[in-house]
Amino acid sequence: MDKYIGRLLDNRYEILEVIGSGGMAVVYKARCHRLNRLVAIKVLKDDFLGDEEFRNRFHGESQAVAMLSHPNIVAVYDVSTSLSGDVDYIVMELIEGITLKQYMEKKGVLNWKETLHFAIQIAKALEHAHSRGVVHRDIKPHNVMVLKNGAVKVADFGIARMMSEGNTLTKEALGSVHYISPEQAKGGRVDSRSDIYSLGVVMYEMMAGRPPYEGESPVSVAIQHINGGAVAPSTLNPGIPRGMEQIILRAMAHEIENRYVSATQMLTDMDEFRKDPEILFHYSTPALEEAMKLRKPALVLEPMPRRPERTAKPQAAKPAPAKPQPIRQAETNLQTPTNKKSGKSSPVAIAAIIMCGLVVIALLGALIWTVVKNAGSGFQRMVDVPTLKGKYYDQLPDYEDVEIVIGEYVFHETYEEGKIVSQDVTAGSKVNVGTVITVNISKGQEIIPEKHTMPDLVGKRKSYAESTLKDLVEQLGLQVTYSEIASKEDQKGIVLASTPYPGVEINQGDNIIISVGSGKQVEEVMMPGLVGYTRDEAIYELSQLGFPQPKVTIVESSEEAGTVIGQSVNVGTSVRNDTVIELEVAGTPDLGPDGPVSVAMPLLMGKDLETAKSILSSKGFPEPIVNEVYHNREAGIVVSQNPSANGLVSTETVVVLEVSKGPKPAPTPAPTSEPTPEPTPESTTEQTPDENQNPVA
Repeated sequence: MDKYIGRLLDNRYEILEVIGSGGMAVVYKARCHRLNRLVAIKVLKDDFLGDEEFRNRFHGESQAVAMLSHPNIVAVYDVSTSLSGDVDYIVMELIEGITLKQYMEKKGVLNWKETLHFAIQIAKALEHAHSRGVVHRDIKPHNVMVLKNGAVKVADFGIARMMSEGNTLTKEALGSVHYISPEQAKGGRVDSRSDIYSLGVVMYEMMAGRPPYEGESPVSVAIQHINGGAVAPSTLNPGIPRGMEQIILRAMAHEIENRYVSATQMLTDMDEFRKDPEILFHYSTPALEEAMKLRKPALVLEPMPRRPERTAKPQAAKPAPAKPQPIRQAETNLQTPTNKKSGKSSPVAIAAIIMCGLVVIALLGALIWTVVKNAGSGFQRMVDVPTLKGKYYDQLPDYEDVEIVIGEYVFHETYEEGKIVSQDVTAGSKVNVGTVITVNISKGQEIIPEKHTMPDLVGKRKSYAESTLKDLVEQLGLQVTYSEIASKEDQKGIVLASTPYPGVEINQGDNIIISVGSGKQVEEVMMPGLVGYTRDEAIYELSQLGFPQPKVTIVESSEEAGTVIGQSVNVGTSVRNDTVIELEVAGTPDLGPDGPVSVAMPLLMGKDLETAKSILSSKGFPEPIVNEVYHNREAGIVVSQNPSANGLVSTETVVVLEVSKGPKPAPTPAPTSEPTPEPTPESTTEQTPDENQNPVA
């Protein structure tokens, strides 16, 4: 058993299982108990622990890579050495997917659309890294992860820099040597264009089904990279569009100055090709011109070449441009002389042509007769397709006339595990002997686990929290930790914060942290910087300082959902740790990480009622309350709104609108013969709204 399995690094990362291994490190799946999430941890192999210079570079460059932040790059969370000093490790995001190499092995040759889809994402990752001075140095399909949604993430940024320090090519280098640039193979200076070369090789392999250079040893492959001269990928796959091949070959140019200057320039060409797959680029490098010449036999239909004549001096037999096929012409002259003066053929030649025609007709007749004769006697014997659906695959008999192969294993509500749920050829139909029939096998019913969410325990007593969590602990094996934090005296024993946040989904084995008030004296603490943290990370950091559960508002933002983008107390400010900190967390207009979203309240005054309702609906607000009032604006126009415009408001807020029903009617004049009545309290009250109403322009 691996010595790290079950170990808790720095009282935080629990090593669960091995998920990969490379030349310099082993990758483990682990759980971060502080933030309650699964991560990947790359642990430096023991072989390198004695090399202090290597370990220093490992930490320095890994920390530089940790500054990269891009959706196509595997995120690095932490770089550290264990407290015992015997483990150097990197903490990264855990990716659920397969490597591009595994994908290619499964799919075989990819079409140009898939190749372009993957290559653009890899190039974007390189563009981001190169802009920050980081060169990967080991771009290969093994270091590219393919997610279930088709996105890719490039791994091991900067780590490959260490691998290239030694120039000895051994069996450990076999996975990388197929993709290294000529300057890497020679141990020369490496820059961003070396990554572009490697990306070109990856694209070559995706389109051609194999790398451009292969050999029995890493050294032989490296020498081929140094010498250059790979065959054009269209030689192996004639279906490659010419524009795509041009991009691949320019990226793979042997001379570094002939390659793309940057990943940005390469992305520009890939985008142009994506828009117009028939495009041809005007490159002028010798290598590309030579490579495009190699395409001509695959693209132009030409007559079949003649078999070369066997002569003692091949050069002498080479046909001259002015007289095609001189040797064949000389032989013809000896065998079938012609009348040069008249240009007429001899009778012997005419007779020979007639005889050849008769022979051809006879052969065709014999062929037709054979086909007709055998049409009903097994020439193409047909058989009935057996009924396979509903039968257990393992209990099928041996079918001599057809071949049964498994397509996929699928969940099914009615068919038991192991039974065939479908076949791609209809039962009872006629097929040729040897036909392959693909069947899908049931995996049984899919068991969808019941979803559980974190209950809202804030403000409840600790005993209530223990009782509420008891069933969840038994069902999911939760690890619950209760910690005391500073609080007011009347908050002693009261839950002030929880991680995860209330409403967040919890899963098997999750770690739950409940912060309970201690009733001890409140302290003044320095406000930490929380912008850029996830919501749960921020809540945890606040609870460690004794703060109660913060008030979280979801706001529209281009940042990743769940990321803190604002805090109510500035970083470094001295603040009492019983203060409720307000956090703004990125979300989307219709769905936040855990609840209602806050958006900027739109300006509705001056708009007609239907338009105002439409605006509120588009922002996610419920139906507003409408009050009609007299106003000097025309009827149907919004003259007042609550909440007012531009403030951040929860989309669950019911907005109150005051809508004009037109000017107040003028009072009917009293007859002159009767005295004007004194104003009554009622009439005074009726005039008050109109006198105090602020007109809206």
